[in-house]
Amino acid sequence: MNVRRLIPATAVAGAVTLGLVTLSACGGTSDAADKGSDGKLDVIASFYPMQYLAEQIGGGHVAVTTLTQPGVEPHDLELKPKQIGELGEADVLLYLKGIQPAVDEAIAQAGVKNTVDASTLTALEAHGTGAGEGHDHAHEEHAEEESHEGHDHGSEAGTDPHVWLDPVKYAEVAQGVGAAFEKADPDHAADYKANTAALVKKLGALNTEFETGLKETGTRTFITTHSAFGYLAERYHLDQEGISGVDPESEPSPARIKELQDVAKADKVTTVFFETLASDKTAKTLAQDTGLRTDVLDPLEGITDKSRGDDYIEVMQANLAALKSALGAK
Repeated sequence: MNVRRLIPATAVAGAVTLGLVTLSACGGTSDAADKGSDGKLDVIASFYPMQYLAEQIGGGHVAVTTLTQPGVEPHDLELKPKQIGELGEADVLLYLKGIQPAVDEAIAQAGVKNTVDASTLTALEAHGTGAGEGHDHAHEEHAEEESHEGHDHGSEAGTDPHVWLDPVKYAEVAQGVGAAFEKADPDHAADYKANTAALVKKLGALNTEFETGLKETGTRTFITTHSAFGYLAERYHLDQEGISGVDPESEPSPARIKELQDVAKADKVTTVFFETLASDKTAKTLAQDTGLRTDVLDPLEGITDKSRGDDYIEVMQANLAALKSALGAK
C-alpha cells in the first residue's frame, strides 16, 4: 500500500468542499447559526475524536458538549430522551456516521442546519481484520468484505470508520470541520481558520513522528483485540491482525488462536494489544497460549483516568511508543 503524505491545507480545502456539510432540508439560505446568549457557538459532538476537533478549532468561540461520557464504550451508546431533545437546539452537530447507530438515527431526525458528518470529509476505505483471511494482513484491500463483524458500523460497502487513528486523514477531517465552523459563525471565521491551520500543523508533526519512529522495525505485524487500526497500519506499512473482529471482548475461536500462533511465530510478534475501555481477558488468553506479552493500544474513543495521556496527541504518542516497543523499532 502507498504511504500518503500530509496534504497541505490549500490542497485539502478544495477536496473537502464537495462533501463538507450535510444540511437538512429545513432552514433558510444562510448557514450562520443563531448563537446562544453567551455569544458562543453551541456544538454537540458525538464522541471524543469529534469533541477534540471542535475544541481545538473552536477555541473560546464555542461551547462543546459530547454525547459520549468518558469511560463509555461509544459503539454501544444509547441516548437518553433529554439528549435527543437537546440535539435540535444545537448550532452545530458534529459526528462520524457509522460508529454509533443510535447517534446516527437521532441526528438524522434532529433537523439541525449545520450538521457535519466527518465521514464525508475524507475517503473511507475497507480494512480486513485479519480474521479468517490467512496470513494476508493489511496489504490487501477487502472491499468485498464487512471489515467489522462485531458491530454494524461502517456499513457502506464494509468501510472502516476509524479515520481519526490516521493523523493524515484526521487532518483532512479537521479542514472540513474548520470550514463548517466558518460558515456557521462567519464573525469568527478568521480565528477558526487559524486554529484549523495550527491543528493541521500539529497533526503533520505527529505523522512525521510515526513515519520516523516506525521506519525500521524488527517486525511489521501487531495483534490487537480491537481491529480499529486499519488506517494506521496502512499509513505506516504495518500489518494489523485482529483476534476476532471489532468486538474487543469476544472470545477467539480455537482455529483463530492456532492461526495467530502461526502468525506470531512467522512474523516474530511479541505483543498482543488490548484497549483501555474493554477487558483485557481476550488478550491475556491469547498471550498465554502464544507466550506473548500484553500492552495497551488505545483506539482513542474516549479519554479516561486510565488513558496514557490527557488528549489526542499525547495518547497517540503513547500508542507510538507502545508500537515501537512491540515491533522492535531501531
